[in-house]
Amino acid sequence: MTAMRQPASEGLAAEMRRLAEASRDAARVLGCAETRAKDAALRAAAEAIGRHQAEILAANAEDLAAARAAGQSDAYLDRLALDARRLEEIAGALREVAALPDPVGEVTASWRRPNGLSVRKVRIPLGVVLMVYEARPNVTVDAAALCVKSGNAAILRPGSDALRSSLALAAAFAEGLAAAGLPAASAQVVPTTDREATFELLKLDDLIDLAIPRGGPSLIRAVAERSRVPVVKHYQGVCHLYLDESAPLEQAIALALNGKVQRPAVCNATECLLVHREAAARLLPAVGRALAEAGVELRCCPTSLTILARAGVPAVAAAPDDFGKEFSDKILAVRVVHDLDGALDHIARYGSLHTEAILTRDLASARRFEREVTASAVMVNASTRFNDGGELGLGAEIGISTTKLHAFGPMGLSELTTQKYVVEGDGHVRG
Repeated sequence: MTAMRQPASEGLAAEMRRLAEASRDAARVLGCAETRAKDAALRAAAEAIGRHQAEILAANAEDLAAARAAGQSDAYLDRLALDARRLEEIAGALREVAALPDPVGEVTASWRRPNGLSVRKVRIPLGVVLMVYEARPNVTVDAAALCVKSGNAAILRPGSDALRSSLALAAAFAEGLAAAGLPAASAQVVPTTDREATFELLKLDDLIDLAIPRGGPSLIRAVAERSRVPVVKHYQGVCHLYLDESAPLEQAIALALNGKVQRPAVCNATECLLVHREAAARLLPAVGRALAEAGVELRCCPTSLTILARAGVPAVAAAPDDFGKEFSDKILAVRVVHDLDGALDHIARYGSLHTEAILTRDLASARRFEREVTASAVMVNASTRFNDGGELGLGAEIGISTTKLHAFGPMGLSELTTQKYVVEGDGHVRG
């Protein structure tokens, strides 16, 4: 049996190497492509998505049917689902990226040395980017668009549940590339559900420059542990909202509802509510009631459970592992903390470096929260849901990095580049 499996494994490895080699060749073309050609490709891809809406939605319906049959959760199905509105949003994201400034060739710093040498730092593409992601078909287009605009070739590895949808979207994107005369291998979807294909690609550090895994903890760990390619992690979104002593009630309700209920399955959804003990009796009954009426299950520390019980708000006792958990559902951990120090300690212990928010009217508390919280985005008097490339003006994002090197937070165009030194002289030699 072993002898029979070996040729198949070698065949898959060879196939993935050929795919990566095609991406490397495409990256050489994209790295020096004119901005107008890249923008034309993205605009043409947006139009192609509109033309092929029926085919894309039919492919997505097959993915959804298979995922339902496999017993996937409603939250998972929401991440997987496409409809006419979401397709228009995907096409809109393509147009937004096309309208953004091209980072390639940007001079970020320049100076002249005493000996007359001129030195510049210039943005250049990374090269070939491997995206490994789960049930989010929109990532296929967002990643392809950002990579192409920043001069990188993209290898797109969706989860098996989203493969049909991703291939249909990639076919529309390929029409855009062809219309602009750019290589078809600029954005390739790995055309197999064999999970070993991912691990074969992760060996190819001679061809692939960066791997970005985007999904659950098991996916992130598998990629990080087995990759020879540098990895930027899009890890868990264990996001907190801290209601300080001075937090206004109406805004507390609004931020809690927006952070938890608007899209509970996304990574910037609020997963834990922290409340200053001096404000708990004032804030928790109304905030808890609003959340409960919106269908949120509240998992509470003893103090918050007592306050909510007295107010007649349904809640349950939190289990020890409910703090630090990404629920990705209408479930919220709730804890009353002693003060700002207690909130900072809790976030340092349980946070995932994704997004942390404070609601306060005290400037000193706000500034201290900004200074002492380590996260890819710190929100003051704003929902955790704003940690998003589009909301922060970056256009579509390839992911939200929770790795401090080389990017931290939403990864837009600039984060998909590196910098090289360009040194100009006049026959200079070193003494």
